[in-house]
Amino acid sequence: MKITLNENTYTVVKDYREGYKKEEVEARVTEYFTPYDYIFGDWAYGKLRLKGFYKSDHKNVKPMNDIKSLEQYIKNNCAYDCRYFLLEKEESN
Repeated sequence: MKITLNENTYTVVKDYREGYKKEEVEARVTEYFTPYDYIFGDWAYGKLRLKGFYKSDHKNVKPMNDIKSLEQYIKNNCAYDCRYFLLEKEESN
């Protein structure tokens, strides 16, 4: 599924346990997330939390925001078996 947020197009690449909720995501995603290649969202105590990740070869990538560390992030920072989603930004030409 493709969506547009802040004039960027994203693909929903993961929607675990129906974590992606269109209205909540549109209300929470700001221009802060524009530089990131991915937006990860998870639900904790009924609230949506967002985090940006970069592709591993991005010039601004750091270990804490490398997409390769996503599984570790989920394991260490998300509630067990929580709802979550991952959006991947389409590259602009």
